[in-house]
Amino acid sequence: MNETMKTILNRRSFRAYKPEQIRDEELQEILEAGKYAPSGGGTQPWHFTVIQKGDVLQNINAACREAMLKSGNKMMEERAKADNFSVFYHAPTLIVVSGDDKAITPAADCAVALENMFLAAESIGIGSCWIHAMSMLLNAEQAKTLKNSLGIPEGFKVHGAGAFGYKGTEHPAAAPRKEGLVTIIK
Repeated sequence: MNETMKTILNRRSFRAYKPEQIRDEELQEILEAGKYAPSGGGTQPWHFTVIQKGDVLQNINAACREAMLKSGNKMMEERAKADNFSVFYHAPTLIVVSGDDKAITPAADCAVALENMFLAAESIGIGSCWIHAMSMLLNAEQAKTLKNSLGIPEGFKVHGAGAFGYKGTEHPAAAPRKEGLVTIIK
């Protein structure tokens, strides 16, 4: 099996991270992978907002907790009530991916860029996890000030985020794969 397939099959969503920050060279490698993702019409409509500053991460976490508590979604409300709540699982790096709403396929393009970053992170031993709650939080009208403070461009919608950090001690097992998801027509 080639190294790319090994990386794909080994990648998991981590929900426990070591507290130390990833190195700048590793961050740049992850971002480079995102920049080289395919996009509709080659438009590259994404913007990557990297947050590593502790107090900013705490503010985002507090805002997300408040939004989840008011969401009306029982699962989100219960998660937000946890004493040690962290929407990004205490990862030291959060990358928010937003896309130009005028692009052809910004949601798909941003998702592909995130996946490239997740695979790049795995290939260099860094854990990651998709954090969709950032979309819910940062696309809400009441979060406009927070969104602006993060430098997300005007006219861009948040399509996802990723938590990144050195993996904690537990390596999650792969969820069982569903059957019957492929149709081949020859």
